[in-house]
Amino acid sequence: MNIDGRPTRTIWLADDGATVEVIDQTRLPHRVSTKRLASLADAADAIRTMVVRGAPLIGVTAAYGLALAMREDASDEGISRAVETLAATRPTAVNLRWALDRMAAALTRPEVNDRVAAAYRLAAEMADEDVATCRAIGEHGATLIRDAHDRTGRTVNVLTHCNAGWLAAVDWGTALAPVYVAHDAGVPVHVWVDETRPRNQGAALTAFELGQHGVPHTILADNAGGHIMQHGRVDLCIVGSDRTTASGDVANKIGTYLKALAARDNGVPFYAALPASTIDWRLDDGVAEIPIEERGPREVTHMTGRTETGDIVTVEIASPGSPAANPAFDVTPARLVTGIITERGIAAASREGLASLFPEHAPRPR
Repeated sequence: MNIDGRPTRTIWLADDGATVEVIDQTRLPHRVSTKRLASLADAADAIRTMVVRGAPLIGVTAAYGLALAMREDASDEGISRAVETLAATRPTAVNLRWALDRMAAALTRPEVNDRVAAAYRLAAEMADEDVATCRAIGEHGATLIRDAHDRTGRTVNVLTHCNAGWLAAVDWGTALAPVYVAHDAGVPVHVWVDETRPRNQGAALTAFELGQHGVPHTILADNAGGHIMQHGRVDLCIVGSDRTTASGDVANKIGTYLKALAARDNGVPFYAALPASTIDWRLDDGVAEIPIEERGPREVTHMTGRTETGDIVTVEIASPGSPAANPAFDVTPARLVTGIITERGIAAASREGLASLFPEHAPRPR
């Protein structure tokens, strides 16, 4: 997608052919800067501190992190240590473990003689695959926006929560990919952007990338979504996912569940957009089984922003000394999800629905 009119990805191999560069998302939207990752430790820190975030991008960054680790120690023990280090950075997004398992399996094949070269090659392939996958999600999801426009003849209002656009992937994104495809095809679309406390990924990141691409949008306080649904100002909700169970339960940024409840009460279709790598086929009960990351209280009690003079400052916004809880995700049960948009099409949020698109994961008859 675009930054200042220039097509840009979130992660790429630097000109030296060894280090990896990423957009530093902790500095957006006020500053566009890049960060260079030169080691396993750099990659792990970038994931942990949310320099990079979003399930698809976390997976690709982990893949490049393993490639960087091979430059330090390409032994079997080195692979195991790197996988353990990277897997510990963020517990909820299943793409992280998916990418690490895929990389480790490829690198430990007997025919692989140069693990460093193989790791860089596979990480680059995974990055390109992510772009193609997200584009396909966009094509399938855009049909929902076109259909809504055909029914009403007016601008389609889409509500989204957190950031599941191209900044959360290598390019295109998941929940926003249908918006970009529809917008580029001339379908009038407007996005309600939840601010997404406490880290404000919606207000900071989603609004930034939509603005850069010229998509009409409005930032909305998190508590206002139900109100605008009641007044018929939302045609559909599309969110991303960090982990989805085989039964269709969806883990996404904290606050998603409340939007799904409001959508159900007001008859607004509620979709999750995600690649197959986000589906955890081992799990059935998302509320009981998906691990929910607990982040530090400072994200709740403090906020960073830009002053009128252009300085970037962090201020305390809570009562001094008050404790704060900070669960990073919640789980929306499948019963509240209208459908799941994937690279293979749109499925019902159920084991049968997902298995119809991904029969290779369907239970084998006994």
